[in-house]
Amino acid sequence: MEVDGEINGEAVGRCLSSFIDDGTTESHRYYLARRTTLEMLKDRGYIIPSSEINQTLHEFRSIFGPKPDLDRLRIASVLQADQSKRIMVIFCGPQLVKVNTVRGIGAQIVNKEGLNGLILILQSKITSQAQRAVDQFQFKVEIFQITDLLVNITSHVLKPKHQVLTPREKEKLLKKYNLEEKQLPRMSMKDAIVRYYGYEKGQVLKVTYSGEITQSHVTYRCVS
Repeated sequence: MEVDGEINGEAVGRCLSSFIDDGTTESHRYYLARRTTLEMLKDRGYIIPSSEINQTLHEFRSIFGPKPDLDRLRIASVLQADQSKRIMVIFCGPQLVKVNTVRGIGAQIVNKEGLNGLILILQSKITSQAQRAVDQFQFKVEIFQITDLLVNITSHVLKPKHQVLTPREKEKLLKKYNLEEKQLPRMSMKDAIVRYYGYEKGQVLKVTYSGEITQSHVTYRCVS
């Protein structure tokens, strides 16, 4: 063991944190965020191999290295129920995301046939001009901060179960209780669960709460 000093006359080894370099920390963050993103896509119904989700940090580093190339971290997948629908995930660097960055991404994916969704994972802020450029894409673009994806929020034991009602189920629910959509409790588009599953405005969710202390109960909420 390397000696880094003495305390009360006894040799003291180096602090463990001194062995963690920037590359190791960086790759660990990418590993966690990429794993959560893969889980998120699978939960949305996209085809994701379990081998990728179950990849260990050691395996991740052996493939991508201590300082991963962001282009190699990209994810592309198709929807299980309709494989003509494709989504892509792009990791952005630590720099401020400017309009030229967004235009560069657009130029790279313009020829991607069937692409109907894009997820950008940022490490910094995005300028208002760049956001306007994002809004001009012809398909849905979702933006996450990498810190939002270091932990999978749906894995928490206290999180209720969310299930989207089909249009027909939604209609039957409103008819059964003689309600209009606007009378249902609301769930913001900014809600972490709404963003994780990629729910759309107007969708109605069946939310099931259960626990050892509180009895199981169900409520319905409309995404707004």
